[in-house]
Amino acid sequence: MKPLPEIKVAPNRPTLEDRPMARRVGLIILATDHTSEPDFRRMVASERIGVYVARIPYANPTTPENLRKMQPALTSGAALILPDEPLDAICYSCTSASVVIGDAEIEVAIQAAKPGVPIVTPPMAGVRGLHAFGARRISILTPYTAETSRPMAAYFASRGFEIASFTCLGFEDDREMARIPPTELVDLAREATHAQSDALFVSCTALRAALAVTGMEQAIGRPVVTSNQASAWNCLRLCGDETVHPEFGRLMTLPLPRD
Repeated sequence: MKPLPEIKVAPNRPTLEDRPMARRVGLIILATDHTSEPDFRRMVASERIGVYVARIPYANPTTPENLRKMQPALTSGAALILPDEPLDAICYSCTSASVVIGDAEIEVAIQAAKPGVPIVTPPMAGVRGLHAFGARRISILTPYTAETSRPMAAYFASRGFEIASFTCLGFEDDREMARIPPTELVDLAREATHAQSDALFVSCTALRAALAVTGMEQAIGRPVVTSNQASAWNCLRLCGDETVHPEFGRLMTLPLPRD
């Protein structure tokens, strides 16, 4: 073995920037999630905005009881995302669990680890997206069972929306939901949209619906808001990014409305 070279310490340390990335978005996702991370990498991450992911335990089937079990893990999951460093936004990427647990409870749990960070949930972002279009009468499409869909209907009704139609697909496993082809979602959107609806909300972060938004909007002739698309849009706007991305649907061309 040849002698090792002398290791020298550079006499001058390089100048440090305030942050490696100008903006930072935290993303808490389910252990079983196939879709949120690729969607946020596609729609949010850039040379200016970093996306930092933590996974928390989750076990199928997708029932209100199992979804509620994730609540205790939200604080520890948030704490793992760049510990002791500030974030510009943090998203808990599960639509059905956000509805079952409650936006306020999720905010408390996450801010216990990340105080003061703006919190985004998919249904919260969905409401903001629908408001951005001025929608009042909506159709909703979910991949869930009827049992898991009922809290979703109640969530949007409690926020002043008239639900013209609600269609669910009856899936119990989020890994199977992720395997529904985006092209089939276009046909499902056409079938699920009531003639008198102002817009369609497509629920579930497992669905690859963000890839199908433009096709769905062309098929139904009105705005489509999906879980991951709305969450990405909300996080971008919280980061001060107002860039329009029509390739991800009409919502990605709009500003965030004031609450």
